[in-house]
Amino acid sequence: MSETKKKGLFARLREGLSKTRGNLTEKVDVLVKETRKIDEDFYEELEDILILSDCGMKATTAIMDELRDRVKAGKITDAAQAKEILKQIMVEQMDIPRPPLKWPMVMLVVGVNGVGKTTTIGKLSLRFQSIGRKVMLAAGDTFRAAAAEQLSIWADRARVPIVKHEEGADPAAVVFDAVKSAKAQDADLLIVDTAGRLHNKKNLMDELNKMRRVIDREYPEADVRCILVLDATTGQNGLAQARAFKEVCEIGGIILTKLDGTAKGGIALAIRQELEVPVWYIGVGEGIDDLQPFVAKDFVEALF
Repeated sequence: MSETKKKGLFARLREGLSKTRGNLTEKVDVLVKETRKIDEDFYEELEDILILSDCGMKATTAIMDELRDRVKAGKITDAAQAKEILKQIMVEQMDIPRPPLKWPMVMLVVGVNGVGKTTTIGKLSLRFQSIGRKVMLAAGDTFRAAAAEQLSIWADRARVPIVKHEEGADPAAVVFDAVKSAKAQDADLLIVDTAGRLHNKKNLMDELNKMRRVIDREYPEADVRCILVLDATTGQNGLAQARAFKEVCEIGGIILTKLDGTAKGGIALAIRQELEVPVWYIGVGEGIDDLQPFVAKDFVEALF
């Protein structure tokens, strides 16, 4: 990637995270400015900021324990230095390497309705197509009205083929046809949209298991990844969704959408600490290019 393009991506990331910055890092900056010495009051206030920024109790405790240890070991008295150590710890906490991509691949994209799943699938199609991969879509959400039509609009925009059945059809039958088509057309990547009916976990589990069995039987050479799309603005509720989906299928990666909204940013830390699942991409806007690979160092730098 050219240096200019990289700078452009970082600028968009920084711009997209402006509201998140207001919720987290500006409060840290005020605390650092007002701190005369690093004492228990400083740590308690910092802890409150992290919790209120959706970092979650587990991630916050891990960060604070590490910060106390490093400040003590380094005999640090300057709050600005403590802030730099905090940034380092945050990067380390979130930095889970994404496993290398293998082709052909099937992405089962899961997530509750309203998180931006269909839009994310469209953006993923464009992203992988732009690096020369042959992409195909499968409209596996046959439950929600107009889900297939929405996905078809994105398929047209990305100029990728789509396999769909009528509303109410068996999602596993859609996947079966999509796999046959992907193999016949020598596709690199088949992205499957799935229903977001988390309120009925038993049905969802049965549906996903059935889809997975079809893929394993008909497409054994494919690398199958279950990718969870989460709306970052839902905070701890999003974390609860992630836990529920993790019970239903083996989550290989997470895509955080709507980080340009009123998100508090800490959810990326909470996910890493509580679920130990890497964040693959983050959505920082409505534009096609606003789905960006998650790089912990860039994320923390853009936040601060």
